[in-house]
Amino acid sequence: MSEALNLPAELRERAGKGASRALRREGRVPAVIYGGNEEPTPIHIEEKLLSRQLGTGHFMNSIVMLEVDGKTVRTLPKDVALHPVSDRPLHADFLRLAKDAKIEVAIPVVFINEEASPGLKKGAVLNMVRHELQLLCEASKIPSEIEIDVTGLEVGDSIHISHVKLPDGAESAITDRDFTIATVVAPSALKRATNEAASEDGEEESEEKEGEE
Repeated sequence: MSEALNLPAELRERAGKGASRALRREGRVPAVIYGGNEEPTPIHIEEKLLSRQLGTGHFMNSIVMLEVDGKTVRTLPKDVALHPVSDRPLHADFLRLAKDAKIEVAIPVVFINEEASPGLKKGAVLNMVRHELQLLCEASKIPSEIEIDVTGLEVGDSIHISHVKLPDGAESAITDRDFTIATVVAPSALKRATNEAASEDGEEESEEKEGEE
């Protein structure tokens, strides 16, 4: 389960592009806390600290305790805008959380026990259809990742969401279908599927160009 992160912040007295640019020149990132039936709270945080936490790889799935004006606000990061060239954080949005809130998050999947899959041992390939799962989780029980056991899988087998044991307090946000997460395929089948997808993309591009002409 993801551990809560702490991030000191200060209230932002002025809004607007000019004020935001001035903050960035000082090594600060403008941000806002919203939700929870309260008015949005404009804040700014230290760029170095935010960049360091972004570099952990699980920042967007972690509870972030923002320390603002002597108070601690429990939040979930919802968006961080990055500079298109330097990847410096330009702005951040945080969702204010109630203790019993249930929220939708994207959780990465990790496959384990690949050595125990007969299909993979024969040279097949694990074709990952989804690298993340959209889950509804209790705010206090957000997992850092979902482990999927591939023990016993043969060539042609598929893993669907119904096969995955989700942690307590979590459920799939997609409920209208038993979607595929991964398949065990022969290398030739994977290559053929890739070529077919590329061919379809090429045909779509040609049709679009013909339509423009």
